[in-house]
Amino acid sequence: MEILWVLIAIVMIGFVALPLMRRRRGLVEQVPPGHPDAADPADYGFVRQEELDVRMPGDDQDLLDVLDVVQRTQDYRAAAQLLAGTAPEGELRWQRVQAFAGAAALELQQRPGGVGESPGGQWLRVWRTEQPKDAGGAAVHAEFLVQQAWRTASPGTDEFRIIMEEARSALGTAALLAPGDPVPYVVELSVARGLGYSRPEFEQVWLKILDRAPAHMGAHLAALNYWCEKWHGSRTQAYEFAEAAAARAPRGSLLAAMPLFAVFEHMPEVNLVSGFYQSEVVTKAVHGALYAVHSARADDPMLAHVRHLLVFFLVRAERWAEAMDQLVHVDGHVGALPWTLSADPAAEFAVYRALAVAGYEANGGSPATLPH
Repeated sequence: MEILWVLIAIVMIGFVALPLMRRRRGLVEQVPPGHPDAADPADYGFVRQEELDVRMPGDDQDLLDVLDVVQRTQDYRAAAQLLAGTAPEGELRWQRVQAFAGAAALELQQRPGGVGESPGGQWLRVWRTEQPKDAGGAAVHAEFLVQQAWRTASPGTDEFRIIMEEARSALGTAALLAPGDPVPYVVELSVARGLGYSRPEFEQVWLKILDRAPAHMGAHLAALNYWCEKWHGSRTQAYEFAEAAAARAPRGSLLAAMPLFAVFEHMPEVNLVSGFYQSEVVTKAVHGALYAVHSARADDPMLAHVRHLLVFFLVRAERWAEAMDQLVHVDGHVGALPWTLSADPAAEFAVYRALAVAGYEANGGSPATLPH
Protein backbone atom coordinates (compact mmCIF):
# COMPACT_ATOMS: atom_id res chain seq x y z
CA MET A 1 0.00 0.00 0.00
CA GLU A 2 2.81 2.42 0.86
CA ILE A 3 4.35 1.95 -2.57
CA LEU A 4 1.19 3.46 -4.05
CA TRP A 5 1.53 6.72 -2.16
CA VAL A 6 5.26 6.94 -2.76
CA LEU A 7 4.42 6.69 -6.44
CA ILE A 8 1.95 9.55 -6.14
CA ALA A 9 4.54 11.67 -4.36
CA ILE A 10 6.99 11.07 -7.21
CA VAL A 11 4.36 12.05 -9.74
CA MET A 12 3.44 15.21 -7.85
CA ILE A 13 6.99 16.55 -7.99
CA GLY A 14 7.47 16.33 -11.68
CA PHE A 15 6.81 13.00 -13.38
CA VAL A 16 4.68 14.03 -16.34
CA ALA A 17 4.47 10.94 -18.53
CA LEU A 18 1.38 8.79 -18.17
CA PRO A 19 2.34 5.92 -15.86
CA LEU A 20 1.32 2.39 -16.68
CA MET A 21 0.37 0.20 -13.73
CA ARG A 22 -0.13 -3.50 -13.17
CA ARG A 23 -1.67 -5.66 -10.49
CA ARG A 24 0.53 -8.05 -8.57
CA ARG A 25 -0.70 -9.90 -5.47
CA GLY A 26 -3.10 -7.07 -4.74
CA LEU A 27 -0.45 -4.36 -5.05
CA VAL A 28 -0.30 -1.58 -7.63
CA GLU A 29 3.09 -1.23 -9.27
CA GLN A 30 4.52 0.99 -11.99
CA VAL A 31 5.76 -0.82 -15.09
CA PRO A 32 7.27 0.34 -18.39
CA PRO A 33 4.98 1.06 -21.36
CA GLY A 34 4.31 -2.10 -23.34
CA HIS A 35 4.75 -4.41 -20.36
CA PRO A 36 2.44 -7.43 -20.79
CA ASP A 37 1.00 -6.99 -17.30
CA ALA A 38 0.31 -3.25 -17.68
CA ALA A 39 -3.17 -1.98 -16.87
CA ASP A 40 -4.12 0.24 -19.79
CA PRO A 41 -6.90 2.87 -19.40
CA ALA A 42 -7.49 2.63 -23.16
CA ASP A 43 -8.95 -0.84 -22.59
CA TYR A 44 -11.89 0.88 -20.89
CA GLY A 45 -12.51 3.32 -23.72
CA PHE A 46 -10.96 6.21 -21.81
CA VAL A 47 -9.66 9.21 -23.77
CA ARG A 48 -5.92 9.50 -24.41
CA GLN A 49 -4.16 12.00 -22.15
CA GLU A 50 -3.33 14.40 -24.99
CA GLU A 51 -7.00 14.51 -26.01
CA LEU A 52 -8.40 15.41 -22.58
CA ASP A 53 -10.29 18.72 -22.63
CA VAL A 54 -8.96 21.02 -19.91
CA ARG A 55 -11.49 23.81 -20.50
CA MET A 56 -14.54 22.41 -18.74
CA PRO A 57 -15.43 19.80 -16.11
CA GLY A 58 -17.97 18.08 -18.33
CA ASP A 59 -19.64 18.20 -21.69
CA ASP A 60 -21.51 21.30 -22.92
CA GLN A 61 -21.57 20.87 -26.68
CA ASP A 62 -23.46 24.10 -27.32
CA LEU A 63 -20.79 26.04 -25.46
CA LEU A 64 -17.95 24.22 -27.24
CA ASP A 65 -19.51 24.95 -30.62
CA VAL A 66 -19.94 28.63 -29.82
CA LEU A 67 -16.44 28.96 -28.38
CA ASP A 68 -15.08 27.50 -31.59
CA VAL A 69 -17.03 30.02 -33.69
CA VAL A 70 -16.07 33.00 -31.52
CA GLN A 71 -12.38 32.17 -31.40
CA ARG A 72 -12.20 31.30 -35.07
CA THR A 73 -14.06 34.36 -36.33
CA GLN A 74 -13.38 36.79 -33.43
CA ASP A 75 -17.09 37.64 -33.63
CA TYR A 76 -18.82 37.79 -30.23
CA ARG A 77 -22.42 37.54 -31.48
CA ALA A 78 -22.75 33.77 -31.08
CA ALA A 79 -21.64 34.10 -27.46
CA ALA A 80 -24.14 36.89 -26.82
CA GLN A 81 -26.92 34.80 -28.34
CA LEU A 82 -26.05 31.72 -26.27
CA LEU A 83 -26.01 33.64 -22.99
CA ALA A 84 -29.25 35.44 -23.86
CA GLY A 85 -30.90 32.03 -24.20
CA THR A 86 -29.44 30.61 -20.97
CA ALA A 87 -31.65 30.83 -17.87
CA PRO A 88 -30.17 33.31 -15.36
CA GLU A 89 -31.03 31.41 -12.19
CA GLY A 90 -29.22 28.16 -13.02
CA GLU A 91 -25.65 26.95 -12.79
CA LEU A 92 -25.25 26.77 -16.57
CA ARG A 93 -25.18 30.53 -17.12
CA TRP A 94 -22.48 30.96 -14.47
CA GLN A 95 -20.36 28.22 -16.04
CA ARG A 96 -20.74 29.70 -19.50
CA VAL A 97 -19.81 33.17 -18.28
CA GLN A 98 -16.70 31.65 -16.72
CA ALA A 99 -15.85 29.79 -19.92
CA PHE A 100 -16.14 32.84 -22.19
CA ALA A 101 -14.13 34.97 -19.77
CA GLY A 102 -11.50 32.26 -19.46
CA ALA A 103 -11.24 31.93 -23.23
CA ALA A 104 -10.68 35.69 -23.60
CA ALA A 105 -8.11 35.69 -20.78
CA LEU A 106 -6.22 32.78 -22.32
CA GLU A 107 -6.21 34.48 -25.72
CA LEU A 108 -4.79 37.64 -24.16
CA GLN A 109 -2.11 35.64 -22.37
CA GLN A 110 -1.11 33.93 -25.62
CA ARG A 111 -1.30 37.13 -27.70
CA PRO A 112 -0.67 40.16 -25.49
CA GLY A 113 -0.42 42.38 -28.55
CA GLY A 114 2.30 44.68 -29.70
CA VAL A 115 3.30 46.85 -32.60
CA GLY A 116 0.96 46.08 -35.48
CA GLU A 117 -0.72 43.19 -33.60
CA SER A 118 -4.13 43.15 -31.94
CA PRO A 119 -4.23 41.58 -28.48
CA GLY A 120 -6.13 38.34 -27.94
CA GLY A 121 -9.68 38.50 -26.65
CA GLN A 122 -10.47 41.50 -28.82
CA TRP A 123 -13.97 40.10 -29.43
CA LEU A 124 -14.86 40.74 -25.78
CA ARG A 125 -13.82 44.40 -26.04
CA VAL A 126 -15.88 44.77 -29.21
CA TRP A 127 -18.84 43.10 -27.47
CA ARG A 128 -18.77 45.62 -24.62
CA THR A 129 -18.34 48.52 -27.03
CA GLU A 130 -21.10 47.57 -29.46
CA GLN A 131 -23.57 46.26 -26.88
CA PRO A 132 -22.95 48.17 -23.64
CA LYS A 133 -26.43 47.27 -22.35
CA ASP A 134 -26.01 43.53 -22.91
CA ALA A 135 -26.12 41.82 -19.51
CA GLY A 136 -24.25 38.75 -20.72
CA GLY A 137 -21.36 40.76 -22.10
CA ALA A 138 -21.17 42.80 -18.90
CA ALA A 139 -20.99 39.65 -16.77
CA VAL A 140 -18.32 38.08 -18.99
CA HIS A 141 -16.26 41.28 -18.86
CA ALA A 142 -16.43 41.39 -15.06
CA GLU A 143 -15.45 37.72 -14.74
CA PHE A 144 -12.63 38.35 -17.24
CA LEU A 145 -11.23 41.07 -14.97
CA VAL A 146 -11.47 38.80 -11.93
CA GLN A 147 -9.59 36.05 -13.75
CA GLN A 148 -6.98 38.54 -14.93
CA ALA A 149 -6.36 39.66 -11.36
CA TRP A 150 -5.80 36.11 -10.13
CA ARG A 151 -3.74 35.14 -13.19
CA THR A 152 -1.45 38.14 -13.50
CA ALA A 153 -1.01 39.69 -10.05
CA SER A 154 -0.42 38.62 -6.47
CA PRO A 155 -3.10 39.25 -3.82
CA GLY A 156 -2.21 42.24 -1.70
CA THR A 157 -0.31 44.07 -4.43
CA ASP A 158 -1.44 47.39 -5.87
CA GLU A 159 -1.86 45.83 -9.31
CA PHE A 160 -4.13 43.10 -7.93
CA ARG A 161 -6.26 45.60 -6.01
CA ILE A 162 -6.62 47.93 -9.01
CA ILE A 163 -7.86 45.12 -11.29
CA MET A 164 -10.20 43.80 -8.60
CA GLU A 165 -11.66 47.26 -8.00
CA GLU A 166 -12.25 47.57 -11.73
CA ALA A 167 -13.97 44.17 -11.65
CA ARG A 168 -16.10 45.32 -8.72
CA SER A 169 -17.26 48.34 -10.70
CA ALA A 170 -17.99 46.17 -13.75
CA LEU A 171 -20.05 43.81 -11.59
CA GLY A 172 -22.17 46.74 -10.43
CA THR A 173 -22.95 47.50 -14.06
CA ALA A 174 -23.74 43.84 -14.79
CA ALA A 175 -26.08 43.63 -11.78
CA LEU A 176 -28.00 46.74 -12.87
CA LEU A 177 -28.48 45.31 -16.37
CA ALA A 178 -29.97 42.05 -15.02
CA PRO A 179 -31.51 42.62 -11.57
CA GLY A 180 -32.67 39.02 -11.14
CA ASP A 181 -29.44 37.37 -12.28
CA PRO A 182 -27.33 35.90 -9.45
CA VAL A 183 -24.21 35.58 -11.63
CA PRO A 184 -22.77 39.09 -10.97
CA TYR A 185 -23.03 38.45 -7.24
CA VAL A 186 -21.53 34.97 -7.56
CA VAL A 187 -18.57 36.51 -9.39
CA GLU A 188 -18.34 39.18 -6.68
CA LEU A 189 -17.67 36.46 -4.10
CA SER A 190 -14.25 36.05 -5.72
CA VAL A 191 -13.73 39.81 -5.47
CA ALA A 192 -14.76 39.62 -1.81
CA ARG A 193 -12.10 37.00 -1.18
CA GLY A 194 -9.42 38.92 -3.07
CA LEU A 195 -10.13 42.32 -1.54
CA GLY A 196 -10.85 40.95 1.92
CA TYR A 197 -14.43 42.14 2.39
CA SER A 198 -15.48 42.44 6.01
CA ARG A 199 -17.98 39.88 7.22
CA PRO A 200 -20.93 42.35 6.98
CA GLU A 201 -19.89 43.28 3.41
CA PHE A 202 -19.64 39.62 2.46
CA GLU A 203 -23.01 38.82 4.04
CA GLN A 204 -24.65 41.56 1.97
CA VAL A 205 -23.46 39.93 -1.23
CA TRP A 206 -24.41 36.46 0.04
CA LEU A 207 -27.97 37.52 0.92
CA LYS A 208 -28.45 38.87 -2.61
CA ILE A 209 -27.47 35.45 -3.97
CA LEU A 210 -29.80 33.63 -1.57
CA ASP A 211 -32.66 35.89 -2.70
CA ARG A 212 -32.08 34.90 -6.33
CA ALA A 213 -30.73 31.33 -6.27
CA PRO A 214 -30.57 29.82 -2.76
CA ALA A 215 -29.37 26.38 -3.95
CA HIS A 216 -26.70 27.66 -6.36
CA MET A 217 -23.82 25.19 -5.97
CA GLY A 218 -21.27 27.41 -7.71
CA ALA A 219 -22.08 30.25 -5.34
CA HIS A 220 -21.64 27.98 -2.33
CA LEU A 221 -18.25 26.82 -3.60
CA ALA A 222 -17.12 30.42 -4.10
CA ALA A 223 -18.37 31.37 -0.63
CA LEU A 224 -16.61 28.37 0.91
CA ASN A 225 -13.30 29.78 -0.32
CA TYR A 226 -13.93 32.99 1.62
CA TRP A 227 -14.60 31.04 4.83
CA CYS A 228 -11.51 28.82 4.46
CA GLU A 229 -8.61 29.01 6.87
CA LYS A 230 -6.23 30.23 4.16
CA TRP A 231 -8.41 33.25 3.41
CA HIS A 232 -10.77 35.02 5.79
CA GLY A 233 -12.19 32.30 7.99
CA SER A 234 -11.11 29.12 9.72
CA ARG A 235 -11.40 25.38 9.36
CA THR A 236 -14.32 25.43 11.80
CA GLN A 237 -16.16 28.20 9.95
CA ALA A 238 -15.66 26.50 6.59
CA TYR A 239 -16.88 23.14 7.91
CA GLU A 240 -19.88 24.77 9.56
CA PHE A 241 -20.78 26.60 6.35
CA ALA A 242 -20.48 23.43 4.26
CA GLU A 243 -22.40 21.27 6.71
CA ALA A 244 -25.19 23.85 7.02
CA ALA A 245 -25.50 23.97 3.23
CA ALA A 246 -25.68 20.17 3.07
CA ALA A 247 -28.27 20.03 5.86
CA ARG A 248 -30.66 22.44 4.12
CA ALA A 249 -30.04 21.07 0.63
CA PRO A 250 -33.29 20.39 -1.22
CA ARG A 251 -33.90 16.91 -2.56
CA GLY A 252 -31.69 16.20 -5.58
CA SER A 253 -29.31 19.06 -4.80
CA LEU A 254 -25.57 18.63 -5.02
CA LEU A 255 -25.15 20.83 -1.95
CA ALA A 256 -24.97 17.58 0.02
CA ALA A 257 -21.43 17.30 -1.38
CA MET A 258 -20.25 20.57 0.16
CA PRO A 259 -18.48 18.95 3.15
CA LEU A 260 -16.19 17.05 0.77
CA PHE A 261 -15.06 20.35 -0.76
CA ALA A 262 -14.44 21.72 2.76
CA VAL A 263 -12.29 18.67 3.56
CA PHE A 264 -10.33 19.17 0.33
CA GLU A 265 -9.69 22.85 1.06
CA HIS A 266 -8.21 21.98 4.46
CA MET A 267 -6.12 18.94 3.62
CA PRO A 268 -2.50 18.89 4.82
CA GLU A 269 -0.14 20.01 2.06
CA VAL A 270 1.70 16.68 2.20
CA ASN A 271 -0.27 13.66 3.29
CA LEU A 272 0.68 10.26 1.96
CA VAL A 273 -1.01 8.29 4.74
CA SER A 274 -3.97 6.44 3.29
CA GLY A 275 -5.52 6.25 6.77
CA PHE A 276 -6.40 9.93 6.50
CA TYR A 277 -8.56 9.21 3.47
CA GLN A 278 -10.28 6.38 5.30
CA SER A 279 -10.90 8.47 8.43
CA GLU A 280 -14.38 9.14 9.74
CA VAL A 281 -14.54 12.78 8.63
CA VAL A 282 -13.40 11.98 5.08
CA THR A 283 -15.56 8.86 4.80
CA LYS A 284 -18.62 10.78 5.94
CA ALA A 285 -17.95 13.57 3.42
CA VAL A 286 -17.38 11.06 0.62
CA HIS A 287 -20.65 9.28 1.42
CA GLY A 288 -22.47 12.61 1.39
CA ALA A 289 -21.03 13.39 -2.04
CA LEU A 290 -21.91 9.92 -3.35
CA TYR A 291 -25.46 10.39 -2.11
CA ALA A 292 -25.62 13.78 -3.82
CA VAL A 293 -24.36 12.32 -7.10
CA HIS A 294 -26.83 9.44 -7.03
CA SER A 295 -29.80 11.68 -6.30
CA ALA A 296 -28.94 14.60 -8.63
CA ARG A 297 -30.38 15.16 -12.07
CA ALA A 298 -28.27 13.59 -14.80
CA ASP A 299 -28.06 16.97 -16.55
CA ASP A 300 -27.07 19.01 -13.48
CA PRO A 301 -24.21 21.26 -14.70
CA MET A 302 -22.37 20.87 -11.39
CA LEU A 303 -22.48 17.09 -11.34
CA ALA A 304 -19.12 16.72 -13.06
CA HIS A 305 -17.45 18.96 -10.45
CA VAL A 306 -18.50 16.60 -7.67
CA ARG A 307 -17.56 13.49 -9.64
CA HIS A 308 -14.04 14.79 -10.31
CA LEU A 309 -13.41 15.47 -6.63
CA LEU A 310 -14.81 12.04 -5.78
CA VAL A 311 -12.28 10.44 -8.15
CA PHE A 312 -9.49 12.09 -6.17
CA PHE A 313 -10.73 10.93 -2.77
CA LEU A 314 -11.86 7.47 -3.86
CA VAL A 315 -8.50 6.69 -5.45
CA ARG A 316 -6.64 7.86 -2.36
CA ALA A 317 -8.93 5.75 -0.19
CA GLU A 318 -8.28 2.77 -2.48
CA ARG A 319 -11.97 2.44 -3.31
CA TRP A 320 -11.13 1.44 -6.84
CA ALA A 321 -14.49 0.24 -8.19
CA GLU A 322 -16.26 3.39 -6.99
CA ALA A 323 -13.53 5.55 -8.51
CA MET A 324 -13.95 3.75 -11.83
CA ASP A 325 -17.69 4.36 -11.70
CA GLN A 326 -17.07 8.11 -11.45
CA LEU A 327 -14.42 8.04 -14.18
CA VAL A 328 -16.85 6.48 -16.64
CA HIS A 329 -19.03 9.59 -16.29
CA VAL A 330 -16.39 12.34 -16.45
CA ASP A 331 -13.56 10.98 -18.59
CA GLY A 332 -12.65 13.29 -21.44
CA HIS A 333 -12.94 16.54 -19.46
CA VAL A 334 -10.60 17.70 -16.70
CA GLY A 335 -11.49 21.36 -16.11
CA ALA A 336 -12.34 20.92 -12.43
CA LEU A 337 -10.84 20.58 -8.99
CA PRO A 338 -8.47 19.10 -8.09
CA TRP A 339 -6.82 18.80 -11.51
CA THR A 340 -6.95 22.52 -12.32
CA LEU A 341 -4.60 23.25 -9.41
CA SER A 342 -1.86 21.44 -11.34
CA ALA A 343 0.33 23.03 -14.00
CA ASP A 344 -0.75 20.14 -16.24
CA PRO A 345 -4.35 19.16 -15.36
CA ALA A 346 -4.52 16.43 -18.00
CA ALA A 347 -1.38 14.71 -16.70
CA GLU A 348 -2.58 14.92 -13.11
CA PHE A 349 -5.95 13.41 -14.01
CA ALA A 350 -4.26 10.70 -16.08
CA VAL A 351 -2.16 9.62 -13.09
CA TYR A 352 -5.21 9.09 -10.88
CA ARG A 353 -7.06 7.38 -13.70
CA ALA A 354 -4.18 4.95 -14.23
CA LEU A 355 -4.09 4.22 -10.51
CA ALA A 356 -7.83 3.58 -10.47
CA VAL A 357 -7.58 1.16 -13.41
CA ALA A 358 -4.67 -0.70 -11.85
CA GLY A 359 -6.35 -0.92 -8.46
CA TYR A 360 -9.58 -2.09 -10.05
CA GLU A 361 -7.78 -4.86 -11.92
CA ALA A 362 -5.74 -5.78 -8.83
CA ASN A 363 -9.04 -6.66 -7.20
CA GLY A 364 -10.39 -8.75 -10.04
CA GLY A 365 -11.99 -6.05 -12.18
CA SER A 366 -11.84 -5.89 -15.97
CA PRO A 367 -13.45 -3.93 -18.81
CA ALA A 368 -16.13 -6.62 -18.93
CA THR A 369 -17.13 -6.11 -15.30
CA LEU A 370 -17.28 -2.29 -15.36
CA PRO A 371 -20.86 -0.96 -15.56
CA HIS A 372 -21.44 1.73 -18.16
